[in-house]
Amino acid sequence: MVLALTVCGIVVALVVLGLFVFGLRRRLIQRSGGTFDCSLRWDVPEGGDTSGKGWAYGIARYSGDRIEWFRVFSYAHRPRRVLERSAIEVAGRRVPEGEEELALLSDAVILVCLHRGTRLELAMSEDALTGFLAWLEAAPPGQRVNVA
Repeated sequence: MVLALTVCGIVVALVVLGLFVFGLRRRLIQRSGGTFDCSLRWDVPEGGDTSGKGWAYGIARYSGDRIEWFRVFSYAHRPRRVLERSAIEVAGRRVPEGEEELALLSDAVILVCLHRGTRLELAMSEDALTGFLAWLEAAPPGQRVNVA
């Protein structure tokens, strides 16, 4: 009986510690400011895919002339993807359809982009989208910006 209680206590402590580390990591990512919730789907087929598969929930952070994207459910301290402003080409925007509505946040708008030849989709709130497009258009003089 004592052994079972000890094991249960250790399991509960590990779960609480894991949740604490997730929260601490998110706080450290957001510490410098300029972050927004952003789901990402990488290497999307040309015709699009509304099945809801491939979406990963994350946090995006502005860092100079690039966006750093971190997975929410990860312990990694480095970004999973880095998108340079000069390499992002916006191909369009759309609302979630079909099963995507279940996979994404309720107020999400999907932005279809190309980054160095890779087709990707970013899902974010309307406010975050406005900020993202303003950031893209605010490129330094002489940089090419492709916003559709």
